[in-house]
Amino acid sequence: MTKTIIHNAYIAPIVGHEIANGYVVVENDIISALGSGEAPAVDGAERIDARGGLLTPGLVNTHHHLYQWASQGLAKDNTLFEWLVALYKPWSKMDAEVVGGAAAAGLAWLAKSGCTTTTDHHYIFPKDRGDLFAAEIEAARRIGVRFQPCRGSMDRGVSDGGLPPDEVVESLDDILTATSDAIDTYHDNSFGSMLRIAVAPCSPFSISKDLLVESASLARAKGVRLHTHLAETIDEEEHCLAQMGCTPVEYMEQVGWLGDDVWFAHAVHLHDSDIAKMAATGTGAAHCPSSNARLGAGIARISDLLAAGAPVGLGVDGSASAEMVPLAGEIRQAMYMQRAKYGPTALTARQALEIGTLGGATVLGRQDEIGSIEVGKVADLALWRTDGFYSAVDDPIVAFAYGQTPPLARLLVGGRTIVEDDVLVSAPQDAVAQEGVDAHRRLMKLAEDVL
Repeated sequence: MTKTIIHNAYIAPIVGHEIANGYVVVENDIISALGSGEAPAVDGAERIDARGGLLTPGLVNTHHHLYQWASQGLAKDNTLFEWLVALYKPWSKMDAEVVGGAAAAGLAWLAKSGCTTTTDHHYIFPKDRGDLFAAEIEAARRIGVRFQPCRGSMDRGVSDGGLPPDEVVESLDDILTATSDAIDTYHDNSFGSMLRIAVAPCSPFSISKDLLVESASLARAKGVRLHTHLAETIDEEEHCLAQMGCTPVEYMEQVGWLGDDVWFAHAVHLHDSDIAKMAATGTGAAHCPSSNARLGAGIARISDLLAAGAPVGLGVDGSASAEMVPLAGEIRQAMYMQRAKYGPTALTARQALEIGTLGGATVLGRQDEIGSIEVGKVADLALWRTDGFYSAVDDPIVAFAYGQTPPLARLLVGGRTIVEDDVLVSAPQDAVAQEGVDAHRRLMKLAEDVL
């Protein structure tokens, strides 16, 4: 049995309950004790002196596209639809080698910003390019983060009135078969599982109504969650009104896509009635403030969603629309953007931290396992250095959330150290970074005839 004691820390176990000088005891992968003052003596335990540090739950990333690490820096000044049209072309050329390298670099970058659990939404599967889904799952195993990849899909190309080119869509039958196989092969529903699968058709403008209905049926039969992009831009709402005769959330309601097993990425352009429906059904939202700003999509109504009681988590989104964005930085970005639009009380530092931890865990249906520091939960922990320059701020959570993110002293996933002193230690950091560079260069080479 491995044992670890983190002591002398300012601990933020859960919003509303903080410990100014406390300790956490980890046995194997579970938090076995938590308290204030002097830590107990535990034979054979590694002791981490966290004096001057802030201990938070590991951050939870509720929306990402790892393959996009290989296509950063393109279509830099475009709207979402323009950006997609430009990038579908190189994405159609990616293979498993590109995805594996991009995923490894993207997951390492997440870990270095305090992320212990992440989803991924992979929805493009070019034919005869290897097993792309397996490639990212293997990358997550190597890096050591808790992973919840979403088997995405598109079946509505340009010829059917959709946005993506026909060469990147799949048939309905192929999608359902591949998605069912992915669940059967990989999904682990045990407590503290390192790998779970979700079902994730891409977006209303790239999928058919039949795919939405059949995907919901499949997911609920298999006991897994549902995810899609929704209400990201005004263009999307106009598209839904023109083609479906209703708003995006109304469309989701029609096809059975509201419920506590569903979460939407972005949810920027919501009406009051949409927020009420999401709150009443427990439908979650993945807030991606940097990506929404980069693409000029708008500022999501996160404070309104929280006030209504809807589950909200943070998402980095794909690296091609949020280049090099760290998950910890999204806590500050979410807080400041809400304040810029709605005033300085719209979102506090503690609310923003909660969105990035327990909020994300709730969106993923894992609030009983992760997202807070409590006895019996999995030991996913982030220790931040809030001493030195940061100690000029008396409140460690304000020091953490308001400015440049403090150095990450230690990141534990299930009690195992993944990052130490800002360096990835679960895999060779420099080699993983190079894999990301190589994935980019390989994709650009494969796509040179369409760029």
